[in-house]
Amino acid sequence: MIEIGKILGFLREQFSDAILETETQYDFEVVTIQSDSIIPVIAALKNHPEFSFEYLTTLCGIHYPDKSQIAVMYQLHSLSNNIRIRLKTYLSEESPTVRSLTSVFKSANWMEREAYDFYGIHFEGHPDLRRILNVETMIAFPMRKEFPLEDQIRTDKEDKMFGR
Repeated sequence: MIEIGKILGFLREQFSDAILETETQYDFEVVTIQSDSIIPVIAALKNHPEFSFEYLTTLCGIHYPDKSQIAVMYQLHSLSNNIRIRLKTYLSEESPTVRSLTSVFKSANWMEREAYDFYGIHFEGHPDLRRILNVETMIAFPMRKEFPLEDQIRTDKEDKMFGR
């Protein structure tokens, strides 16, 4: 069984300039990578003969309005070693753009389309980047925390009904 320390050592050795932070969250190793290096890092983890992270479990967007950033989070699973790792990269809120992972994992296609649809993340090189669940004419990205949770003009609701 491979230890996560060996994987982190490999990443630090091969991509020392690209790694911004490593931490453990809920027994999950999280590595923050510069956005221009995220695809080579994931490709190296997938193609490494010993680590073999051959399964892309998750690719999704996360909005951090306090930091004016949008993150793309990737979770990889090595089925042969039964180990998982989470990689994150941060993008500017004004122009969230990162290279597409579809050249490494074909399954990234739908996940990137969903992240585009809900967060407005542009994946450069994506073969068919268009909305997947919302209507094409929609001008907003609904998962961004840019809008109030409730309709501000409604008069049939009072804050005291919601514990405020």
